[in-house]
Amino acid sequence: MKAAVEKLDKNQVLLEVEVEAPRVQKAIDQAYRRLVKQVNIPGFRKGKAPRFILEQYIGKEPIYNEAAEIVIPPAYEEAVAEHQLEPIDRPEVEIVKVEDGEPLVFKARVEVKPEVQLGPYTGLEVERQEVEVTEADIDAYLKRLQERYAELEVIEDEPAAAGDIVTIDFKGTVDGQPYPGMEGNNYPLELGSGTFITGFEEQLVGARVNEERTVNVTFPSDYHEKDLAGKEAVFQVTVRGIKRKKLAPLDDEFAKDVSECETLADLRQDIRRRLEESQKQRVEAAVRQAVVEKAVAAATVELPEVMVERRIDARIRELERNLQAQKMTLEEFLKNTDKTIGDLEKEFRPGAERDVKTELVLEAIAKAENIQPSQEEIDAEIERMARIFRQDPDTVRKNLGDLSVLKYDIMIKKTIDFLVEHSKPVPPREQGAAGETAETAEATPA
Repeated sequence: MKAAVEKLDKNQVLLEVEVEAPRVQKAIDQAYRRLVKQVNIPGFRKGKAPRFILEQYIGKEPIYNEAAEIVIPPAYEEAVAEHQLEPIDRPEVEIVKVEDGEPLVFKARVEVKPEVQLGPYTGLEVERQEVEVTEADIDAYLKRLQERYAELEVIEDEPAAAGDIVTIDFKGTVDGQPYPGMEGNNYPLELGSGTFITGFEEQLVGARVNEERTVNVTFPSDYHEKDLAGKEAVFQVTVRGIKRKKLAPLDDEFAKDVSECETLADLRQDIRRRLEESQKQRVEAAVRQAVVEKAVAAATVELPEVMVERRIDARIRELERNLQAQKMTLEEFLKNTDKTIGDLEKEFRPGAERDVKTELVLEAIAKAENIQPSQEEIDAEIERMARIFRQDPDTVRKNLGDLSVLKYDIMIKKTIDFLVEHSKPVPPREQGAAGETAETAEATPA
């Protein structure tokens, strides 16, 4: 097989491929055997007519076209591999010549990944925040543990206070008319949690069991349901019950109840370790993101529209899956937000362009630095996945197929590792603590 490549405009190339005659003839014979089984020819059993009879009945062109469909796909893949091309779209194929005893010639026009002009990507200055956990962070963490493991005490003769959990019946109206979804019975609501519209929960503070209250609220102007945005609503609320959190004292018994620690001191030390580890992970994630952003910003590349459009489509599909988890269709979301698919595509475009450029730049750096996953790294990742999914590694390997996606993911991770290793840490600017506090850390100690 012979293949020549010509570069065209806008990341397009033209491949001209010549497939050797014996290979073409074999495909023509195979095409005849396929077609003769599909055609009813008078006087012959199906599949038994000689080729010259089939040609008289349907002509040579269908046989040649079928042979081309057999030959061209693998020949195209071979030509792409030979010239180390990276197509990003389906090729436009033109058959130049196909006939008995002659080579098949075809042309394939296809868009390929663009060339990336890399800027500096080593020695990049990246801020690295210090990891620091204070006693106040640990105290706040413990407070959250107290809240989480608090006992609920039934309140009968006292008014509801902020932090209490009230059970309510409620029914709302807008412009004097009931509105779907604005009513409920025996609904548990923690006062001060921000679960309901701003102002709703505050108006229930001081209410007693079986007391009825009229609650007036105004929906935000940017509320997700356009029909309610900016509207005033009136709720008739009946408090059916009140429960108050009873916090356990912070002592050794509390530590034993909520963790595997024997003493409160041990629990505080465990919390410190967890918060420090969480902060380290946040700092490392921030460094990785920053170094990638700088490397990408320093590079120049013409973004292929087909890759951007695919990324936009992927974002819309992800949105649709998230909506389905909330029992909402994409059509309902668009109606509620007064948007169209075109609006979503416009919103998602900047992020899609950023993703595509990041992907292309990281691939170019990996190529420049010859970064590839080793067999040991591939095996280790399969072992890790097997532990997560509680499956045999061979089963995971089989389910992954050709491992191309796994290899790509490892390559990208190693490329980012390379950027971080070759970056230059600099002190952070004065902008407050960067580490995670007890308010945002994971709440359950070992």
